[in-house]
Amino acid sequence: MGRLEGRIAAVTGAGRGIGAEIAKLMAREGARVVVNDLGGNTDGTGTGKIADDVVAEINKAGGQAVSHTESIATVAGGESLLATAIDAFGGLDILVNNAGILRDKTIFNMDESDWDAVIAVHLKGHYCCARPFAAYIRENNRTNCRIINFSSTSGLFGNFGQANYGAAKAGIAGFTRVLALELAKYGCTVNTISPAALTRMTIPLRERRGEKVAASDLDAGGPQHVAPIVAWLATEEAGAVSNQIVHSARGMLGIMQQPAVIKSFQKKSGTWTLDEIDRYMPQLLEAKAAHDVAVKKAGAPVLID
Repeated sequence: MGRLEGRIAAVTGAGRGIGAEIAKLMAREGARVVVNDLGGNTDGTGTGKIADDVVAEINKAGGQAVSHTESIATVAGGESLLATAIDAFGGLDILVNNAGILRDKTIFNMDESDWDAVIAVHLKGHYCCARPFAAYIRENNRTNCRIINFSSTSGLFGNFGQANYGAAKAGIAGFTRVLALELAKYGCTVNTISPAALTRMTIPLRERRGEKVAASDLDAGGPQHVAPIVAWLATEEAGAVSNQIVHSARGMLGIMQQPAVIKSFQKKSGTWTLDEIDRYMPQLLEAKAAHDVAVKKAGAPVLID
């Protein structure tokens, strides 16, 4: 029996890449899966039926899956995703918000449409799917559910030429923190994945830098390396894990820090003067620099067999 036997999952953006690997692994672990994908290009334009291909592969392997090909950038699309799961399998337990697009440009060249499209699919898309699912959980007292959201180092650390994508991905991390608090009373965990993998969205970025991507690179850094932690977060064993950011890349598994005050000073009375800030801000920056060094050292991967 698989770890997800009897569970029902919906995975957005599951026609290719990370989403497809997640859907197939969850199916192998016994989950019944709704495979969502609009089937568009990496910039969000166009449509296709690639979700059907993943569904066919899952069903051929003995699993159970159905496709959903509507956009999740609208609440109607998110409601339709939930309805598909209920109609096909009788409910929904696991929501994986993975769908995304790229329209990379520096802020000097980024049109309003580039900003709006990326925010709509990533940040708004998470809301559009999570809102109806959260209401369903509360209205039906459906406990032990899971929401797994997808952020990125582009939002958590920053990345040149990705102001729209980075803003959306940083927003998703904040969105996750709030959902984890709001859904805790219903036994629903909410976590964030920070992935790194070679996919049709990321391979062109390397190629534009003049780097070649070989088959061995795909073996070492493909989307199959991200799927296991997503599946694990949906299991019973992860029932106490919530409000975390988990990083997964090329065989590395790590936990990421959340925003926190590192060092502070409190005045007994009055407001801060600029001269006082001259005196104390260097101490804060020094504490931050020391913290960064310590975190980098602590976060270095420990090799295991």
